Amino acid sequence: MQHGPAVRRRKLGAELRTLRTRAALTSGEAARLVGWHQSKVSRIETGTSGAKPADVRLLLDAYGVADPQLRELMLALAGSDGDGERDHWWHAYRGILPPAYRDFISLESQATAMRTLETTVVPGLLQTPAYARAVTGAAVEGVDEGQLDRLVEVRLARQDVLRGTPPLELSAVLDEAVLRREVGGPEVMADQLRRLAEAARLPQVRLQVLPFAAGAHIGVTGPFVILSFSSTSDLDVVVLDHLTSSLYLERKEDLQAYTEAFNALRAQALSPEDTLHHLAALADGA
Repeated sequence: MQHGPAVRRRKLGAELRTLRTRAALTSGEAARLVGWHQSKVSRIETGTSGAKPADVRLLLDAYGVADPQLRELMLALAGSDGDGERDHWWHAYRGILPPAYRDFISLESQATAMRTLETTVVPGLLQTPAYARAVTGAAVEGVDEGQLDRLVEVRLARQDVLRGTPPLELSAVLDEAVLRREVGGPEVMADQLRRLAEAARLPQVRLQVLPFAAGAHIGVTGPFVILSFSSTSDLDVVVLDHLTSSLYLERKEDLQAYTEAFNALRAQALSPEDTLHHLAALADGA
């Protein structure tokens, strides 16, 4: 039986395998310690099947993992003690959310930091309701008003991660085209620019605009998101969105390449202070 999203299962399995190796145990030895067959340990470690929180606790105890933050993260990746996704708010929208989007929301809810480059639209975590509705309506063809309402609800509910304890740390670089593209009409765009300025003043948000004057840059290949987790960088992941699916990059080489690209983009972008001035000037002209 599969418990939790595929990406989360793979990341949980990879980390449990690392912890087992650090404990100098073979998969067979680990299985005997917890009273399982060796194949169950292997299926969990490869992400073929998920692990319930109770299973993860057994393995963490067997591996001598005492770090409370690491244990908490492993249990979060395993899902709730109830029934997988049922205790998470997005379960109520399961019928309208594709699996890849549920994967992303699940990881986003557990991440401690997000770095994102956006080249076409405002990041979902910073969208106003009217902007979110205009973007979602344009992106999802044939959706009726009721479904559109629910998709916008999901977009806005995701923003709670910025108000958590502790909140998600968001670092966003926006190509100037994001700010110049009129989404939903002048009034919607003016409100959105003001919302960005408000968000940019939050201590957990670092917002920078990459102006047209910067010319060609490494981000012209497309937007991306890097999700980071406090206990271990081994769980960090890069997310690339496509029209019908999302690609998750987990290799260290990919993470390093995208981290270096994001750092280069930040260096080319306006400072957070100059970004605020830029937003204010655009809002005045909107």
